Amino acid sequence: MLSGARVNESGRSMVEMLGVLAIIGVLSVGGIAGYSKAMSKFKLTKAQDQITMTLMNVRTAFASSPTYSGLNNEAAATYHLVSSDMIVDNDTLTGAFGGSVNISSCKDAAGCSCGNDMVPQGSEAGYFCISMANLTKDACSSLATSDWGADGLIGMIVNNTPYESSELPLDFSKLVVEGNDVCADNVTITWIYY
Repeated sequence: MLSGARVNESGRSMVEMLGVLAIIGVLSVGGIAGYSKAMSKFKLTKAQDQITMTLMNVRTAFASSPTYSGLNNEAAATYHLVSSDMIVDNDTLTGAFGGSVNISSCKDAAGCSCGNDMVPQGSEAGYFCISMANLTKDACSSLATSDWGADGLIGMIVNNTPYESSELPLDFSKLVVEGNDVCADNVTITWIYY
């Protein structure tokens, strides 16, 4: 045996290992932030698709009817007017952000859950509304300022603030009422159509 011979050990020092762990930590934080942003964008796109698909299906289903009589969550689920991922049970619908979705009809303002102030009094035309709850502030801002088209849209209610069709599509400045931002977390938006 050789005494006093130097043994050449290879390995990493504690400082090098801490450096590697720091780099992994920074990359993990960036990855989580990127994932969170991607999920928010996915949910927003899904919510837009859910609203658009529901609107088109309701219009198609009631094309030959003078009113939207009988339209509610149960009818929307039963007749496949909403996407299958929205259906919790026969009369409970949820949107992309996990909040409730309500679909209802009304002939005039009396007894209408769509927003009585938005539906013309004494009108014989049928109306329906789609409400989506539990929206985030960013989703609210994006959905409220989207151009939902003028064809049949008579108004929108964002967090209990009504907007007439002449005010739509909204710009961000209209979402601030008397110094308060109408869009906040856990907001409900209702679209009203004839």
